[in-house]
Amino acid sequence: MNTLTHPEFSNHERVVFVTDAASGLKAIIAVHSSQLGPAIGGCRMWPYLSASDALTDVLRLSRGMTYKNALAGIASGGGKSVIIGDSKRDKSASLMRAMGKAIHDLGGLYIAAEDSGTSPSDMAVMAESTPYVAGLDHELGSGDPSPSTALGVFLSLKKAVLQRFDQPSVNGLRVNIQGIGQVGFELARLLVAEGADVRASDTNRTALLRAVDELSVTPLEHEEIFTNPCDIFAPCAMGGILNETTIPRLSTQIVAGAANNQLRNETDHLLLHERGILYCPDYLINAGGVIDVYHRRQGHSIDAVQRGVADIGERAQSILTEAHARQISPEIIAAEHAEARLSQPVRAKTHSAAA
Repeated sequence: MNTLTHPEFSNHERVVFVTDAASGLKAIIAVHSSQLGPAIGGCRMWPYLSASDALTDVLRLSRGMTYKNALAGIASGGGKSVIIGDSKRDKSASLMRAMGKAIHDLGGLYIAAEDSGTSPSDMAVMAESTPYVAGLDHELGSGDPSPSTALGVFLSLKKAVLQRFDQPSVNGLRVNIQGIGQVGFELARLLVAEGADVRASDTNRTALLRAVDELSVTPLEHEEIFTNPCDIFAPCAMGGILNETTIPRLSTQIVAGAANNQLRNETDHLLLHERGILYCPDYLINAGGVIDVYHRRQGHSIDAVQRGVADIGERAQSILTEAHARQISPEIIAAEHAEARLSQPVRAKTHSAAA
């Protein structure tokens, strides 16, 4: 694997491969940009089929975090890390401490938070090795940022509904959620509370049955979630699910979900636009989690977190309105706005202050 020639390399500042024989750790840390501040992004644990797949994922996720954090207006760059392994079988305290040490060795260039396969309790174990960890449980409650992520998506989704259907709520609309884990479940709860007809799919049968039992969502099979007619399709699982194969199968007016890197290829948003489907870029609307952990890490008030998450919906409305006026994909507008913030003068690279 030649990282420099990898198609997703995109001028990353740092890509670090990590192994620890004692704990069995195999991981990759990718820092795409620290232009706006120390890179912050989740630490994912996933049973990748190969190291090449893990590298592709972490590079794409890291770059997405740069755009996400830029649009969110926080003083953070973009980074991500992945641990290669099954979180249900391979996770251990020694592995998490080893990962914390690898993060610490970067001297504050990258700050980790929870992601798929990790939790606030895992971050607490990492914190035994490094202060460069966010999303820890605190005296006011859980460090889990999932509710903030879901709320940002929900607020943005409603702005898309206002533009496409000229109605201020999701009452009576059909929403298909792909992935009903922590964020997907919370999004479903918000949607059901406002009167939406929610259907969901998940490879984790236990998670799906919980949503059926507690929220009365209608279960759908994995492939059925794409073709079942709906008003809003909400991808809340893994990335790459919007592509030349799945997009023609969608029967929806809006795509707005919490999953990172929903587009398999950078140009797939054009396929959605050509079909008349209003696409809300994932890094625009799913920033609630990183806003949450950023403000908590800085010692800011709960009010600051809530204001930051509320602003996501307003940004989404602005970008969707501009895209409509220019008759182009919202992805293009979102990228322009992110690049505009990244074009600001380079900050002094003093990472230790983020500890």
